[in-house]
Amino acid sequence: MNDTAAAPRLAYDFEATSITGQAVPLSDYRGKVLLIVNTASACGFTPQYAGLQALHEQYGERGLVVLGFPCNQFGSQEKGSESEIASFCDLNFGVRFPLMGKIDVNGANAHPLYRWLTAEAPGVLGTKAIKWNFTKFLVGRDGQVIRRYAPQDAPAKLSTDIEAALAL
Repeated sequence: MNDTAAAPRLAYDFEATSITGQAVPLSDYRGKVLLIVNTASACGFTPQYAGLQALHEQYGERGLVVLGFPCNQFGSQEKGSESEIASFCDLNFGVRFPLMGKIDVNGANAHPLYRWLTAEAPGVLGTKAIKWNFTKFLVGRDGQVIRRYAPQDAPAKLSTDIEAALAL
């Protein structure tokens, strides 16, 4: 039998699991601009949750969706359960953008979305691996990756690129 299923080519071809355990087809966000971020609660970059929430508030009505993907692969900085992560994000940063269940972003168990993102937008010197928490990917309304950002890139510094993506 011939397998005619094409490899995913758009962010909308993937599915994730919400932090509360529901399946989330990313096709639900078709036509939106996505900012996909691997997050952690005990990282030096954790205060970026506030900046991500600010982007969500500033641009959400125009079509930006911030998606947080907790990950414990970097210094074990996301040890908590999904309910603990959700509570932490709410209490400390007022996070209202969608959070997904904890995933791996590197290695054999990397979430398929992250395998695709890193292939589409390699890092410095062409490296595909995620180097640390709060690596960000901006995805256009067409489902294609626009740009990858380093963990130290503050969310507010992404505004120009987000504005341009929203204008398309």
